Amino acid sequence: MPKSKSRRPAKRAPRRRSRGATVVRLPKNAVTLVVVMRAKEGQHLLLEAELRALVTPSRKEEGCLQFDLHRCADQPGTFLFHEVWETRDHHTAHTRTPHFLRWNARKDSLLATREAAFWQQLA
Repeated sequence: MPKSKSRRPAKRAPRRRSRGATVVRLPKNAVTLVVVMRAKEGQHLLLEAELRALVTPSRKEEGCLQFDLHRCADQPGTFLFHEVWETRDHHTAHTRTPHFLRWNARKDSLLATREAAFWQQLA
C-alpha cells in the first residue's frame, strides 16, 4: 500500500473587505498613534515642511510599521499623522531621535492646536 501524503493546511488568503481592501492584522502589542495638528495663522506652509521632514527618517526606524502624513481636504492648515508602531516602547524610542527632537523644539511656534491619542486594533 502506498504511503499517504501528509496534508498541510492550505494557505489562507488575507480576508478582504467588501470593496477589496485587505485586512491587515497588526502584531499583538502594536499601537496606532493619531495626531491632529492645526497650524497657527500664516504658518501652514512651514508646518507642512516640518512635518514632511519627519516622514522619511521615521519610516526607517526600528518598530515603525506605518508613518503617514495627511492634509485635511476641508480645513487648510490642518494635518494628521497616522503612525503604527510595533510597541509603545518603539514609539518612545522614536521621541528620542534627532529628527523628532528637532521637531519638538520647533512645534510650539507653528501649532495652534495638537491632539494625540494612542489606539489598539480590535478587528
